Amino acid sequence: MTAVSARADSLGTGKERMDVRARTEALEASSLAPWATLSASSAGRRREEEADDLRTAFQRDRDRILHTKAFRRLKHKTQVFLAPEGDHYRTRLTHTLEVSQVARTVCRALRLNEDLVEAISLGHDLGHTPFGHIGEEVLTEVMGRPFEHNRQSLRVVDVLERDGEGLNLTEEVRDGILNHTWRMPAPSTPEAMVARWADRIAYINHDVDDAVRAGVLRQGELPGDVVEVLGGSYGDRVNTMVRALVSGSADCTEVVMPGVVAEAMAALRAFLFERVYLGAARMQGEKAAGVLRSLFVHLVEHPELLPPVPSDDDVVQRVADYVSGMTDRFAIRMFERTFVPGADP
Repeated sequence: MTAVSARADSLGTGKERMDVRARTEALEASSLAPWATLSASSAGRRREEEADDLRTAFQRDRDRILHTKAFRRLKHKTQVFLAPEGDHYRTRLTHTLEVSQVARTVCRALRLNEDLVEAISLGHDLGHTPFGHIGEEVLTEVMGRPFEHNRQSLRVVDVLERDGEGLNLTEEVRDGILNHTWRMPAPSTPEAMVARWADRIAYINHDVDDAVRAGVLRQGELPGDVVEVLGGSYGDRVNTMVRALVSGSADCTEVVMPGVVAEAMAALRAFLFERVYLGAARMQGEKAAGVLRSLFVHLVEHPELLPPVPSDDDVVQRVADYVSGMTDRFAIRMFERTFVPGADP
């Protein structure tokens, strides 16, 4: 018997392979908290599919997101600092991975569904623009209607991936992606609420870390009352927030953070808005905003330059889909080819 045939034989028949998913679903039912979201109880997909032999519905969603082109592009999209000099600044991809890690830690501690929270975390920023939130603001301006990255993330998985077919994700993952921002209604599952908190925990802490690395902040400049509650180092702050979220949610059926830590977290976020997001990063982003405005107007005037994606949407939406999907460096190269004399075509 060859190694390949021996391995195939060890996997057993289709019915036996089905037991792998069934065992996982049974394990969820017996080990997760009563308020956790079970894979076997998913509300399903918009288009019915045959169940997978090995993976639960949420595991399949995670894998589909992980293998998208939009996910791969996150590695070249800005988090806060544009074109930083150094290898250790966060990008959208590293932010996404940090969100996933925080969310899985919390869900494991609370006995919630880690596969569901991982899928939501990996997909939550797929629709983010190049150049961070500056890009989101520019698209809102030039479209004449709000551009929200959470809605665009849902559009990516529902419509844009797989050449217009979308990923056909479960309703629970779709809900978590759409409602991961705090301006949206509370999501429908506790796992999605964990992802919402994990997103904020991750970006507040790594943005402080990157701002210090960039020389925009000094460690000693953080508000003293915040440091007293959360701690003086990156690791201390993350640990305090994660532990507070776990302890605040452990004896109830909702995901909450105790007031004193939540207040310190909000104060640190407000400090970042004043000193980083609306300060150094805003000044840095003016040129990036000009790049995106120019590209948007040019593509609306020349829709023949858009990639051939099946779509019944108007040209403004199709241009927004294209521009928001660009990486920072692709947008810069396209701007140079289009508007800079002598640039390589």
